[in-house]
Amino acid sequence: MRRLLERQQAGELSTRHVRAVSETVGVSERTVWRWLEQAKTTGQTEPGARQGYAVSDEVWALLGEVGGNVAELRRRLAAVGGASVPSASTLHRVIRRDRRAGRALMVEREPVVAGPSRPDPLSELGLNVVAGQGTGGQVFLREQKHLAQVPVLVPGAQVVHTSAVRSVLRTVAHAAAVGAVVCLYGDAGQGKTVALQYALSQLSHPARVRRVHVGVHPTVPELRRVLADALELGRRLPRGAGEADLMLVNALRQPRVLVLDEAQRLPGPALEFLRGLWDHPDTDTALVLAGAGSERALRRVPALASRVLTWELVPRLRPGEVAAAMTAFHPLWEDVTADDVAWVDEHVGHGNFRTWAKLTSHLTAEIYGKSRAVVDRRMLERACARLMGPL
Repeated sequence: MRRLLERQQAGELSTRHVRAVSETVGVSERTVWRWLEQAKTTGQTEPGARQGYAVSDEVWALLGEVGGNVAELRRRLAAVGGASVPSASTLHRVIRRDRRAGRALMVEREPVVAGPSRPDPLSELGLNVVAGQGTGGQVFLREQKHLAQVPVLVPGAQVVHTSAVRSVLRTVAHAAAVGAVVCLYGDAGQGKTVALQYALSQLSHPARVRRVHVGVHPTVPELRRVLADALELGRRLPRGAGEADLMLVNALRQPRVLVLDEAQRLPGPALEFLRGLWDHPDTDTALVLAGAGSERALRRVPALASRVLTWELVPRLRPGEVAAAMTAFHPLWEDVTADDVAWVDEHVGHGNFRTWAKLTSHLTAEIYGKSRAVVDRRMLERACARLMGPL
């Protein structure tokens, strides 16, 4: 409050400052403005302490009877308490605070009569357990029968099963099975998006995948809205932040995968908001945060970084991998000599898959319509020049 008051007295205070404080403290902008007026009148720059709502032992026991369902708890309280029942957002906030403080909740589990149950993690992973010698066994990835629909720059290009792609495949399958948070990172053009698209298409239930598209430095309300759109809540999302967050939590109870690309665009308050959603005990949705620099953004929010199950780096191709990877990527490279491939990688490619895909696109356009065209050093030099200028 003191800093806001100083900005207001200097004529520099704007709504953006008030919004940032409200998102950080977790109150409405109207509350921050009220605190500011009180600070001007009384000179007190700290908000006064308030008693707040507390959940009694009887209400806590009732919460266990309804299986931890806060909405059902409030309906039962309203049936007997009338106007003395707190709002849904207050009830949800206080219960979440008590559970984080270590207050045990004894949930009475009722038998499930209908509806899909959560599959066994190994079956969700798409793994086969093959008996080995001695005790235990070895686990191998099962070969999938359906093909990935991934974006490519040239016709005839294929997804290359590099070690990085296989690692992403397993990481995404693991996260989907246990509802975890993973971070997929690496320099631009290393093949993160293609590897992720391929891994998502190979899941046992690819229809459960939801994608979140965010702009640069979105606010918490903007992130809340795009999450609601991705979860198909649409216009049903309440206007109040507390009730809207409760609806998001209810939607995240379903086992599925939420993919947020370009996660490095998210500022600290937005990442803290995600941490709060995935910190809820009922959240059963996996979260994949991907993007070049996403690992640095997450490290700035230790509470969220500590919840990341796997930090998956997609590295550049090593020099010894390039020739085999390009041959598998497109038939055009089958007749190119290993020396020419090494020359291109040293001068232009540098193990970057996107650069190699653009080179392939240029070469495909040059040999189009020519019978028995051979990709020689001169043709490679022209293609490289189109990307990087004369060598």
